[in-house]
Amino acid sequence: MPVLPQIADHADTLTAIRRDLHEHPELGFQEHRTSGIVQDLLKSYGVDEIHAGLGTTGVVGLIHGKGKSTRRVGLRADMDALPIHETTNLPYASKTAGVMHACGHDSHTTMLLGAAKYLAETRDFAGTAVLVFQPAEEGLGGARTMIADGLFEKFPCDEIYGMHNNPNGLPGQVSVKPGAAMAGACFFDITVHGIGSHAAMPQAGRDSIVIGAALVGELQSIVSRNVAPTKPAVLSVTTFNSGNAYNVVPATATLTGTVRYFHDEVRELIEMRIKEICAGMAKMHGIEIDVKIWNVFDVLMNDATLSTAYLDAAAEIVGADMIEESSELRTGSEDFADMLKVVPGAYCTLGHGGTVPVHNPAYTLDDDILPVGASIMARIVERRLNG
Repeated sequence: MPVLPQIADHADTLTAIRRDLHEHPELGFQEHRTSGIVQDLLKSYGVDEIHAGLGTTGVVGLIHGKGKSTRRVGLRADMDALPIHETTNLPYASKTAGVMHACGHDSHTTMLLGAAKYLAETRDFAGTAVLVFQPAEEGLGGARTMIADGLFEKFPCDEIYGMHNNPNGLPGQVSVKPGAAMAGACFFDITVHGIGSHAAMPQAGRDSIVIGAALVGELQSIVSRNVAPTKPAVLSVTTFNSGNAYNVVPATATLTGTVRYFHDEVRELIEMRIKEICAGMAKMHGIEIDVKIWNVFDVLMNDATLSTAYLDAAAEIVGADMIEESSELRTGSEDFADMLKVVPGAYCTLGHGGTVPVHNPAYTLDDDILPVGASIMARIVERRLNG
């Protein structure tokens, strides 16, 4: 089965929606315009119930099938953009300086809207489709905020599915990794409280830059010298800020970064070593170093049975030769993992003709995948709620 005809007929409309969202990106928990557009379109599609404001700007829609059943299947899409200045020069490039849909969440929102229109028109299933439009996926805890706001108490789901575009140059390739699929993540802040001095007399102070630079090197040894090589992990220092004058040794330096992991005991080990190294460095130099570490994403765990079901549904749209049960662990993170901790489900990637990686200012999305993604979302609902 190719792209569902009712969705293919509206491919141009989906492209127009996606490009409008792309032109007007909004950061996490600020998706007020996007949320309003989603609500208006769901209403025009005849969606049975529309609930706004969950998790600040989140939207939930309910569509009841023709058949009688208490079963509910969820579909989730994220809506937020990134603090990146777009450099594509596309005619529909971002009009908001420093903000861009560089991860394709505009496409995810559009695909779920396309599935919603189809499901509301056909209702060829028994039970309820739960449409979850989530804010703030990019490290701000949008999924956790919706869950804390009662998402699954108010709108219970028996299973839930998510999707992410993949600019791999292979349009229509669908991949799912059963079990642990994407890394959990922590962020950390480290502040070195040295003693400032004149740059010509560094002996009078405690140089926060020298201490901070030494910390960077020590932190990079944690994974290679503490974590078993059979348990993948990544630690990256991503910012280092200190000083603002040529002739001043600054009193403070700040480092931030991220840890990615697939095992909780590895996360605990890395956190412990970060704190121990900072404490040791502080004692060695006679200063104070503050450390803050917090979990941002859980490990994304795909249910094995539902992963197969997702691929089977995708095969009806893209063909059996374009589906893949992957064995590759991805060190990127995704807060759909938090939803999968509460409700079983699966998360797939959908390839498209773009080749510039996500989170890049030159990233572009191939609009031809919009009806493909919408069709896969609609089909998994029909298959799982087949009465």
